[in-house]
Amino acid sequence: MAEKRWQHRQEERLVGTLTLAEIDMFWSDCHFEPAAAWDDLRLLFAAARDARVRSDEEAALAADESMHAEGLILVPDGGGDPITDFLIRIDGEAARFRH
Repeated sequence: MAEKRWQHRQEERLVGTLTLAEIDMFWSDCHFEPAAAWDDLRLLFAAARDARVRSDEEAALAADESMHAEGLILVPDGGGDPITDFLIRIDGEAARFRH
């Protein structure tokens, strides 16, 4: 069976590629390979991670809403409908999302 992958995109810009490693309950745990557009979004994801680490639910929710406002989508490799409504966490080479 082929690896499951998604292109993490912002409109036509490639943010990175997610390769499925395992499924943990509702979350898909992936390896994240950044692309050029990642540099423009890296600080937003770091702020979200820091808010969760501090258990600042208000700041974490605000960060998730900011990410959603960026128009990010996940496009399955090999075809299929893009995923537009999801939560995503990226920390270094580790990523996880749920939809």
